[in-house]
Amino acid sequence: MNPKISIILSTYNEAYFIEKTLNAIFDNLKEVEVIIVDDSSTDDTCKKIKNFNDPRIKLFVRKRRGLASAFLLGLINSKGEIIGWFDSNMPELFSKAPQMLSELEQNELVILSRYVPGGKDERSHLRVLSSKILNLICKIILGNGIKDYTSSIFLMKREKLELAVPICYGHGEFFIEFLFKLKKNGAKISELPYTHPRDLEGMSKTAPNIIRFFKLGFDYIVRILITRIRKN
Repeated sequence: MNPKISIILSTYNEAYFIEKTLNAIFDNLKEVEVIIVDDSSTDDTCKKIKNFNDPRIKLFVRKRRGLASAFLLGLINSKGEIIGWFDSNMPELFSKAPQMLSELEQNELVILSRYVPGGKDERSHLRVLSSKILNLICKIILGNGIKDYTSSIFLMKREKLELAVPICYGHGEFFIEFLFKLKKNGAKISELPYTHPRDLEGMSKTAPNIIRFFKLGFDYIVRILITRIRKN
């Protein structure tokens, strides 16, 4: 198979969602491969993925290392002309994929955005507030007209990696720098509205307690500052 589209997913204990997510991908996208990087799930995530027995799925299981490095591993092992990064626990968003592909015909990267007209965030008040604060900081320090720097749900043309290579360390903050560099170097970027659903599992797995939550927020702010001063 020579896929046109490569969808990268990272998973950790996503047994509740993964079958719905994979079915949503295959229902909405053709000529697609799915690269899944699993950080040693302790539930039936990997078993359910393997039960698909589908050659369009590539599964990499590793010791837990983080979101950014998972994206990099997926990117290295992707072959598509178009690269996508989605949350593995939001299968409903793949209904947006055909519209994103259509929008990609006139752009180099398309983001799903909570902060353009029609967008919405239904998570907890704390997570919504923190997201808005981080995006306000991005707007003040980085500018560039991007509305949702922290979405990280996107499709992009692979050839445009020549404009910016993601520096993959940390968590989702790597996407802020990647997005900023793409726009700075002339990439045409479009934002389409989406509704971020409420967290069915309460606090994010990434920030399972309040200390980790604020530590992650601090890491994001540091990365925003680094993005501003880094020359390349």
